[in-house]
Amino acid sequence: MGVGDLSHADSGEVKARARGPQDKNYRSLNSFLEDVQSPDTEPELISVSELDVLMLRNDPAEDAAERPWAQASGVLFGQLAAASGVLVVNDPVHLADAVNKTYFQHFPEEVRPRTLISRTGADIKDFVKDLGGRAVLKPLQGSGGQGVFLIDGKKGQNLNQIIETIVRDGFVVVQEYLEEGEKGDVRLFVMNGRPLEVDGKVAAFRRVNEDDDVRSNMHVGGKAVKVKVTEAMLEVVRLARPKLIKDGMFLVGLDIVGDKLMEANVFSPGGLGSAKALHEVDFAAAVIEALEQKMLLRASYGPSLANVALATM
Repeated sequence: MGVGDLSHADSGEVKARARGPQDKNYRSLNSFLEDVQSPDTEPELISVSELDVLMLRNDPAEDAAERPWAQASGVLFGQLAAASGVLVVNDPVHLADAVNKTYFQHFPEEVRPRTLISRTGADIKDFVKDLGGRAVLKPLQGSGGQGVFLIDGKKGQNLNQIIETIVRDGFVVVQEYLEEGEKGDVRLFVMNGRPLEVDGKVAAFRRVNEDDDVRSNMHVGGKAVKVKVTEAMLEVVRLARPKLIKDGMFLVGLDIVGDKLMEANVFSPGGLGSAKALHEVDFAAAVIEALEQKMLLRASYGPSLANVALATM
């Protein structure tokens, strides 16, 4: 089901026009998806309260232009579903707090690069100067590498024009440039507050861009390659864990450069398929198994376990 398939009925129920598989067996994931997504597959009106789990997977980068209503709507319907007793992951109450990059500022200072959030040109230029003339500028809202600029004082860029471009849509995030970023960043999956690991392999990969583009996001041509998970990366996860647990963030993609956390993708962390291909391990199966374990806990404890707590148990 998509966000646009959800509705709040007069009875107070959250309804959805959902599509499911028509056959019992499929030769591949592709054939399964083709069936579910086929225009010939008739949607069925269901009550969301009948579901065990509702996983919210909005992609802010894709929704920003075409469906600006979708992200907030998904979170709000998720809150209604959680109130009806459905396990909703990630926790929709705290997803509402994460709609822009200010959420990132609540992680410990040790794991964050030096950062300024402002709309004042003079303050932004002073901070860039304080950083030695090299910094990354990006919009407060948005993802997928959209509107990201690398400022290098030696290249004679028009900083005023770049600031004006970003300010049109809101606040500017200014971050120190990390030299390690030239090798790309690392997407590391965290589930229940810990690295997602199967058979001794952690779901992680390095995203690199083969040209001079500072952005390594897959949306803008980034390529996934194998990476060795270091103690520094695991320390970033350890320091981020309390915040992720407290907020009920079941499945998260942490983007790490060196020993710094650049971003925490709590809405639609993509790349499990890339991790599976690189490590030859089915990490998605581990995600489903973790959700099944939560259903066993729900059966034993009932509504005494709040959604935010059960989400990361």
